Amino acid sequence: ESELLTVPDGWKEPAFTREDNPKGLLEESSFATLFPKYREAYLKECWPLVQKALSEHFVNATLDLIEGSMTVTTTKKTFDPYAIIRARDLIKLLARSVPFEQAVRILQDDVACDIIKIGSLVRKRDTFIKRRGRLLGPKGSTLKALELLTNCYIMVQGNTVSALGPFSGLKEVRKVVLDTMKNIHPIYNIKTLMIKRELSKDPELRSQSWERFLPKFKRKNLKKRKEPKKKNTKKEYTPFPPPQPESQIDKELASGEYFLKERQKKRKQVEEIKAKQADAIKKRQEERNKAFIPPKEKPVVKTKKASTEKKIDIEAIKEKVKNAKKKKLGALPVEEVKLKMAADAKKKK
Repeated sequence: ESELLTVPDGWKEPAFTREDNPKGLLEESSFATLFPKYREAYLKECWPLVQKALSEHFVNATLDLIEGSMTVTTTKKTFDPYAIIRARDLIKLLARSVPFEQAVRILQDDVACDIIKIGSLVRKRDTFIKRRGRLLGPKGSTLKALELLTNCYIMVQGNTVSALGPFSGLKEVRKVVLDTMKNIHPIYNIKTLMIKRELSKDPELRSQSWERFLPKFKRKNLKKRKEPKKKNTKKEYTPFPPPQPESQIDKELASGEYFLKERQKKRKQVEEIKAKQADAIKKRQEERNKAFIPPKEKPVVKTKKASTEKKIDIEAIKEKVKNAKKKKLGALPVEEVKLKMAADAKKKK
């Protein structure tokens, strides 16, 4: 079963010839596409080559410089029904700044194309330009690495990315481009593609899962969402309405003011005002008196008197002075002098 599922190495689908469809097509079909004004000079120059390449597949091509459009149509001699689709892709690629030398490859059976729209994937224009530049890399190195790994020609132009190559490569290119616009650096996908390329060379690993070999990258610099200072907590749902707030009359009835006469009410109000004024005057007076309150003095530290417990021995001091006078400055002690004299006497003997 596994042998039936795998395609043998070096196998190619046989080419579609006139013998497969000798009677040709019943109806004429056509496709047209617009091109920007800056491509007008290049298309005018290479249009004879486009017509020559399409004439081999019996497809007509017309260039309208007034409207700024390119049209391809089938003829009575056209036998390949898919030739018109390939011609449509050819003019689409030419409109998206792909050079003619690369765009002609779309007419081959084993080559396909994919035009990826990236303009609407990012909101801010500055962010879009930055991520599109990330796809190109320094001096186009990232794009070149992607082309080598996928065997595709990639053209980044404006709000689209045009890719031309085998079906398996186009699938990888689309994944890398979309991930780059979602803020995933293309170097991670390039690293994965390099590992897959090496694993595909081993015939034993073809039928096995490659998940254990592929790297798993995790986002580290995720910014935590700032929590609001005031959290609105939802109250528990109750089918009963909230209690009605008390009116001024209800408050007066509760306190008994409602039954007082006008004179009594006025007198009460005056008394309340006077009480408030008295409190205010008292507080103001306290604040003024604070300036006249003396600050607390620091406690005085008492100095300890010199202790006169030890008596000075005057006689001992006198003896020391006498001994010092007898000695010459730098002279040896008496015992040492005696020992020296004894030694000299022994030498003389």
